[in-house]
Amino acid sequence: MSNKKEKIEAPKIPAYLEPITLSDYELEDEQILTDGIFQDCEITNQTGYKVCFDRLRFTNTTFRGINLNKAEFTDVVFENCDLSNINLNESIFHRVIFHKCKLLGVDLSGSTLRNVVFDTCYADYAVLRFANAKLVKLMNSSFAKADFFSMNISSIIFEETNLDQTQFSQTKLGGIDLSSCDFESLGASLEDLQGCIISPVQAAVFASLFGLVVNRD
Repeated sequence: MSNKKEKIEAPKIPAYLEPITLSDYELEDEQILTDGIFQDCEITNQTGYKVCFDRLRFTNTTFRGINLNKAEFTDVVFENCDLSNINLNESIFHRVIFHKCKLLGVDLSGSTLRNVVFDTCYADYAVLRFANAKLVKLMNSSFAKADFFSMNISSIIFEETNLDQTQFSQTKLGGIDLSSCDFESLGASLEDLQGCIISPVQAAVFASLFGLVVNRD
């Protein structure tokens, strides 16, 4: 359930980070990258298993052809980055911020998210099916047509986010506040939505989803 009293922890990153480029680190399985900043660069065609990213900042960085299965990101900030269509499935994210990032179609299926913020992000078609999310905030973002199938969510905040046609089937939304979000339809059953907090306008939308007719007299 959503609990706004629980505080999301910010990434713990040193004030100064040494500039680095991924060309210095041709990724290998179980490699560790730590204490640095990637800035104004493009990271392409990298593959790795259980690669760890610790105390890092990515600024104006584009990722292409990335396949990082079961990666781990701890105390990481992505700002003005493009992570579209990359594979990060079954990864772990702890104290991570995505700010003004493009995550179109990113694959985070089966991932674990703790203390994660998506702020002003474009993440339409993102895949988070079977993910486990706690202390997560989506704000001023678009997750239209995203796949949240069978997610385990708690202490999650949706704020001013586009969720149109997002798939929530088999994801329990009891206590989750969607009242500030935009959508014309959601992929969810009545059971999934039980206890969900919505606005009066959204109530009419849900009524139409389940074939009900609202008497406006």
